[in-house]
Amino acid sequence: MDSIRVPPEMFRFTWADRAGLYVSVLHAFSEANERLETALGLDDVRARLRSVGWLDALADGDLVAALTQLRDWNLVDVVQNHSENYRTASEYERRNLRYSLTRQGEAAFAGVAHAMGLLASTGALQTAVLDAISDRLGDLVHLMEAGSDRRIFSTLTELEGHLAALRANTRQFNGELQRLLRTEGAELATFHEVKASTVAYLQEFVADLDHRARGIATRIRQVEERGVGALQHRALLGAELPQLYGPDPGPAWLEHRRARWEGLRAWFLPEDGSTPRVEHLHLVARRAIITLLQVLDRITESRRRASSAVADFRELARWFSVVPAQDDLHRLWSTMFGLSPARHAHLAHPDPELVSSSVSWEQAPPVEVSPLLRSAGRTERFSRTGRVRDVRAIKAARAEQALAERAELEAAWNMLDTGGAVRLSAFGRLDHAVFERLLDLLGRALGSGPDRGGTRRSTTIDGRIEIVLRTPTDESVATVTTPRGTFRGPDYVIEIRVFGERHTRRAMGGGR
Repeated sequence: MDSIRVPPEMFRFTWADRAGLYVSVLHAFSEANERLETALGLDDVRARLRSVGWLDALADGDLVAALTQLRDWNLVDVVQNHSENYRTASEYERRNLRYSLTRQGEAAFAGVAHAMGLLASTGALQTAVLDAISDRLGDLVHLMEAGSDRRIFSTLTELEGHLAALRANTRQFNGELQRLLRTEGAELATFHEVKASTVAYLQEFVADLDHRARGIATRIRQVEERGVGALQHRALLGAELPQLYGPDPGPAWLEHRRARWEGLRAWFLPEDGSTPRVEHLHLVARRAIITLLQVLDRITESRRRASSAVADFRELARWFSVVPAQDDLHRLWSTMFGLSPARHAHLAHPDPELVSSSVSWEQAPPVEVSPLLRSAGRTERFSRTGRVRDVRAIKAARAEQALAERAELEAAWNMLDTGGAVRLSAFGRLDHAVFERLLDLLGRALGSGPDRGGTRRSTTIDGRIEIVLRTPTDESVATVTTPRGTFRGPDYVIEIRVFGERHTRRAMGGGR
């Protein structure tokens, strides 16, 4: 769409004469559509007007005139009702004509309702929305392997709804945040509380933003590995779109899904390698935190300061007017402005014999004065430069230690990669270091909320390791032995996946 062209009469009902009546009439039709009543007679419109809050007296002629005007603006359509049996002429006049919203009328009132809702709403940065996006992407990965087309359609619709909520809330919150940064509140106490709470809110949001963004990017790759086009075609089958008239709605529906998926990638995994929008959101939040903290410091400083600079100078002038002696005036001047005799008068020339002591300062060559003398009251003392320490051995030892730790970590992940769903008891015996990694993954999974099926999912900070934890149906107890003791607990069903470099998967057995 190159440009948005709005019909000239589409929103005239909001500012024309009797705009309140026009808006209430369209509201009445919209409420009727919510109850699947697509056409209303004159008496039905009057009843619906009372239900939406129009309580003023309204004659039939005024109501008919309003409906006629809305029809002239192509917002309301009118048809004759040939299915009724009319007993009198007056009954025919009242019940013959049936009014309904046109497509343009539905769009016009929906636009007004959306605008009013946006004015009344408040933007937010919700980590729950990011978690919901990650969960729906994970559900799509599993549904593509074993799931119905209807489930894929409903899950994809939920994903797009969460993405739209993220975009709308972020856009609105950013606008409110920028207005807050420019606002100077009249009440300092309220102003201070609002900005302090905003700083705390932003700090809580950005605390784990990078981890969530990497997890979402990882699951986008998993979906694309299985084919986004195939996913969207299966969702189209699950949508069961009706073809009432006109062209097939399928291609337009698929094109809309592709645009939504491109929007998701732009937020978390751009195809052109540019910076994801979620990182821009992170930078905006960090800059806002710094700016708000600076404003709070200025507010705190202004509260701590008992008087202004103007009041200080006025008080100093009063002191000068009451000090009796000349020496006291000089002493007050030196105390207030920090002016004292020159401390460089004792400095001599490099070769004092070339300059006579009787030569005035104006005629004598200048003497170099150290800047340190003004700030610290002393001059520099030059000594022998210290010997540079040789740190090559330390760097080599640290590099070797880092490689060893990396190899140990890779070995641990390699041993914990289950290659499928297994019981916790299948690990049998583990080294203590590997057992600590396993406990860390279990803690991450148990700390996350379960989905509808009771499954818990979590990933490591770098997004390379994912653990899927399911509660056992029985009450069996798992026993894992380490060199330092024995661990016992519920025999969970565990699936640990390692992404990135391909790891050698070992078969699970009791001697592992």
